[in-house]
Amino acid sequence: MKDFLKRLLQRPAEFIVNLAYNKEYHKDYPPIYLLRFIFRQKFFGPNRKIPWPVHHTSVIKAYENIVPGNKAPGMGIYCYLDGRNGIIIGKNVWIAPHVYIISMNHDAVDYKKYIKDKPIKIGKNSLLSANCTILPGVELGEHTVVAAGAVVSKSFPEGDLLIGGVPAKVIKELPPYKEG
Repeated sequence: MKDFLKRLLQRPAEFIVNLAYNKEYHKDYPPIYLLRFIFRQKFFGPNRKIPWPVHHTSVIKAYENIVPGNKAPGMGIYCYLDGRNGIIIGKNVWIAPHVYIISMNHDAVDYKKYIKDKPIKIGKNSLLSANCTILPGVELGEHTVVAAGAVVSKSFPEGDLLIGGVPAKVIKELPPYKEG
């Protein structure tokens, strides 16, 4: 009991954040910043059960089928992640506001049915820019930058690419990512 009170009094914001979220997913964010997420998400939002911080305007479906890497997907405003077929996000993947990652689609002849597909895979050190959409079954290789507004409907497993457009295509090859 003494240790509990000591930690609470020394760093109250950090202590509260560690109670609410898995430490692995929030270490890149200051605890004081995350306190507002806790109140909205854990008490009022639709994302109560999710073990990582999610902005109150974002929606996460089937979070148990999402492997979030080391960043918290859904921290950007108005993101939509549908994990019903699975989403695997690598380490150091940045997801901008208004990004849609949709792993399941409707059957074209019976809208009440859904099409089973392989999970979406996003390689490490990738960037999903604002307003882009990743569709079911897509695999993006390591260090793939998806341009703003792009609709990615096919896989680009090679990596070190800048892709964009509707539908997305390779705009240019990139040098290897500089981790540092």
